[in-house]
Amino acid sequence: MSIHRTIPPGPQDIFWGEIAPSEHLVQLYGNDQTFLDALEGFVLGGLQKGEAVVLIATPQHRQALGGRLQNHGIDLGAVRKEEQYISLDAGETLSSFMVGDWPDDARFRNEVTGILSRATKNKRRVRAFGEMVALLWADGRHGATVRLEHMWHQLCRSEGFPLFCAYPRSGLTQDAGESIREILNTHSQILTG
Repeated sequence: MSIHRTIPPGPQDIFWGEIAPSEHLVQLYGNDQTFLDALEGFVLGGLQKGEAVVLIATPQHRQALGGRLQNHGIDLGAVRKEEQYISLDAGETLSSFMVGDWPDDARFRNEVTGILSRATKNKRRVRAFGEMVALLWADGRHGATVRLEHMWHQLCRSEGFPLFCAYPRSGLTQDAGESIREILNTHSQILTG
């Protein structure tokens, strides 16, 4: 069952401090500024707590977030070297486990658990953000999107890490109501803003 919450204005550290292991959150956003504000809070909150962050996002979002993190004094070179911040291209990562138009369970698990093991060295907790589902959805592969959401959900529950994903609202206006309901139902919290 999903809980609908609006991301509060102002400092995001309090909001993101409330997420628990195995939490699976989704944001439906109207513009990149709103999305990047939330993503910044999620990532910065993890880094400031000494957690590792896995970011699987588009090049534009990775670059914009990197600038924001540097504005907070985060040494991206250092956190990357320590694999406390693992930033990957969403399209490339997605292609590593797709078989045709469908995500392969074994390839997905192998790929993502490999990434998570890098992040959790030194017994660090990890939090992850993934934008691959939004790429699938935008490409019209709604069934594959729902399947990938379920795969992520199972993994975040079994491995005990919070997972955040996001979809632009503009991509959710298509006539795919049942898939949208299924996507939203795989998340523990739905964020708007």
